[in-house]
Parts: sequence; C-alpha cells; structure tokens
Amino acid sequence: MMPSVIHGVDFSGAKSGGGAKIVVASRNEEGVVSVERGLDRNRLVCRIREGLTDGDRHLWRIDAPFSVPVTVFEAHDLKKDWLTLARWMARFEDPRAWRRALRAVDRKEKKRICDRSAHAPLAPMNLRVFKQTWTVVCDVLLPLASDGIDLPCLRGTNSPVSVVESCPASVLHRLGESARGYKGTTSETRARRTALVRVVEGEGLELPSSIKRRAIEDPEGDVLDSLLLLLAPVCEPTPREASCEGWIW
Repeated sequence: MMPSVIHGVDFSGAKSGGGAKIVVASRNEEGVVSVERGLDRNRLVCRIREGLTDGDRHLWRIDAPFSVPVTVFEAHDLKKDWLTLARWMARFEDPRAWRRALRAVDRKEKKRICDRSAHAPLAPMNLRVFKQTWTVVCDVLLPLASDGIDLPCLRGTNSPVSVVESCPASVLHRLGESARGYKGTTSETRARRTALVRVVEGEGLELPSSIKRRAIEDPEGDVLDSLLLLLAPVCEPTPREASCEGWIW
C-alpha cells in the first residue's frame, strides 16, 4: 500500500501497559510531523483503529517483534500460521510464563531470518525483548487482527490500515549509521542524538524545532527512535518463512 499517513511507534512491554513509555510519531500527507507520548497499549490500539474510518491510508511501524523463529513453531507442535502462534501465546498469563515455556524446551535465543537480514540486535525471546514480543502480539496485534487490519506477510488484508514490524537499529544500519552511543545523559550521547536528528532531516523529514528539541533532550532516545520509523521503509521480496516469522520493514 502507499500510505498517506505514516506512524512510528517506540513500543513498551511494561507491565503497566506501556504508560508514558509508548511514543508515537506521525507524518501526515502534507509532511507535518507530530509526536505523542503517554499512550498505553489500549490507547494505541484505539489510535490505530481510528484510521479505519478517516478516509486516509495509514502505515504503522512498531518497534517490537511480531513473531518468533520457525523453530519455535516446530518445537511446540504449532501449525506454521501466525494466528495459531498468537492464540497460543495468549494462553499464557504473562510474558514470563510464556518465556518459561519456551526455555523449558530450548534455552537458545534464536533469531528469525528477518532479524539477520535487517541486522536487528536481539532475538524475539531475548531477556531484554521478550516482554515486548508477547505484549505486542497479545495486547495489540490480536485485537487488530480481529478487525481485519492488514498485517503484511502475517495476515494480509485490503484494509486502509497496515501495521508492520520495524526497528530503529535496522533503519540506522541501512543509513550507514551506528545504532550505539545515542542513549544516555552524557554530553557525548546528547551530541550523538543531535547528529542523528540531522541525519533524519537529511532523509527528507521536516521537523519542527520543538520536536527536534524533544528528540535531542530525551536521554532514552524514545522520541528519536519513533522519528526514525517515519522514514520510508524498504520494500523487498520476503522469503517463505516470513508468513509465520514476520518481516522487519
């Protein structure tokens, strides 16, 4: 699809539902960029659903793994179908219970084909990522799939709203930039964020001074990560495994 509105989501798997940790950057058809923070996962789902009736075409890029390696399907006797996986994951009471079940069978943290292709830093079951994987699948994607929202590769539809997985580190790699050194409170990390804001602007994103300031002053890099996901995704052929493992756009 050719979106008229694109959104970049710095996601949170926090137990509270994300709270103030979820950051959404949006760019409308005129190129105007806005940033919203303070959403929890329920509000994020509502925001995505709003695009079903507003007459625009929306692309949402979320920084969280949408699926797991095909070896997980095989190890747990799951049909190689994303909806089957998602419903199985939702049977666990929380992310930790799901991770315990995974590690009871295989303690290795394998990457998907898309993780290797996009140079994603961590596997979906990694200790730093598994909460995001479980919560985005169970709390965000499953409700949206019931609405018929387009999940390319996984549950494709003709919906005016598409939701895809993305990764700021992968975007930076594509731009020839390091994904390190911009998160923190030192003068060096602030300088790195300033330099990356210039990189984003060099890619054609017109940022208001207030948003540039927020991106530079945010020590966790969440605002900058959401802005990176507003850059045009790379469209490329996907392997057969992407129909269950997903793909990073």
